[in-house]
Amino acid sequence: MKIVVCIKQVPATSEAKIDPETKRIVREGLKAVMNPFDTYAVEEAIQLRDKFGGEVIVLSMGPEKAKVSLREAISVGADSAILLSDRAFGGSDTWATSYALAKAIEKIGDVDLVICGKQAIDGDTAQVGPGIAGHLDWAQATCVMSVQSASSDGLIVKRMHEDGYDICELSFPAVITVVKDINMPRVPTLKGRLASDKMEIPVWKPVDIGAELEKIGLDGSPTRVVKTAPPPPRNTVTKKIEGSPEECAKQLVRELRLRSIL
Repeated sequence: MKIVVCIKQVPATSEAKIDPETKRIVREGLKAVMNPFDTYAVEEAIQLRDKFGGEVIVLSMGPEKAKVSLREAISVGADSAILLSDRAFGGSDTWATSYALAKAIEKIGDVDLVICGKQAIDGDTAQVGPGIAGHLDWAQATCVMSVQSASSDGLIVKRMHEDGYDICELSFPAVITVVKDINMPRVPTLKGRLASDKMEIPVWKPVDIGAELEKIGLDGSPTRVVKTAPPPPRNTVTKKIEGSPEECAKQLVRELRLRSIL
């Protein structure tokens, strides 16, 4: 089974600032980490490879420093990694990003399964995974909470949604996005970290993947951010409830109902 895991490096803070001109996150000077949802995607790929054989290739698009997150994936068991990095990719929205990743997956060749985290915590769009499936015209399942079974032909997965879950059967090649319920990511070993430091990570440019320049970067992005604003502040009012346990429970339920939580 040949599996590609798409990951993203994101700011490791909730205090990121927005450039007023470009309406994009100012990433300079911010500590960056692998997108948390992507750690579950990496772990699931490794578990599938260990069970059925094959290889796990981690793919990312971003600046040179994104290699840190790629090496993190290698340190926990991924076989290899590829970085898409070039100024031409800069400013890509989710459509252009998924197009570039899809072209890279086509270049890798003979891929059975692509796994992505449900969404990135800096954008929260959850569009790149489905976008990759759309560009490749592959079957897809989003918000996968468990892989029920797998074979050389495909997967049966449990897909979470607001009203419960679906059981979906997918034939390869396919794309899935995963939620954190699916597994518990492993911790890198010393041997894994040493191996990741020695691993050569190739950097692919648009010409390497056959990407059309008018479909990547700002020029290839149909999305235009016209306004950004911080979320409204949370209600931080604290109310102290006194009385017996029974009285406190009744009053708590009453308060929650008044605030439309129950």
